Amino acid sequence: MSLPAAVVVASNRAAAGTYADETGPLIADWLRGQGFDCGEPAVVPDGDPVREAISAAVAAGARLVLTTGGTGLTPTDRTPEATAALLDREVPGIAEAIRAAGVAKGVPTAMLSRGLAGLVGDCLVVNLPGSRGGVKDGLGVLEPVVRHAVEQVVGSDH
Repeated sequence: MSLPAAVVVASNRAAAGTYADETGPLIADWLRGQGFDCGEPAVVPDGDPVREAISAAVAAGARLVLTTGGTGLTPTDRTPEATAALLDREVPGIAEAIRAAGVAKGVPTAMLSRGLAGLVGDCLVVNLPGSRGGVKDGLGVLEPVVRHAVEQVVGSDH
């Protein structure tokens, strides 16, 4: 069964057209490979537009939303705050595992990611870093558990 999913790219430069986003298509292709039904990524500036894009995806029926970008320490990195405003429940182990995977691969700056994971209604939302390497590491962490997690949210995993 194909489950609906969405990708939200938080990038001021990509949203303005001054930078070509590479992480959104990578995530969308991965989701399709995992059996999710995923359209084109929504590329938005960081902050409130991220919250609005996540909300729109949830309202459209997404069971999984993966975001990329805006999780660092710069003044414009606001994805965790935009996500936190929507979460009904956090799933901290996912974000912790993504950070730990990056550190274990020899990327000490992975611990600086402030990404969150949690539930907005029946939808699992996970913040991934904005780098290709960080996205690949995050998807590697998600691969063995994401479908089970998404099904478990509505009690359909048993």
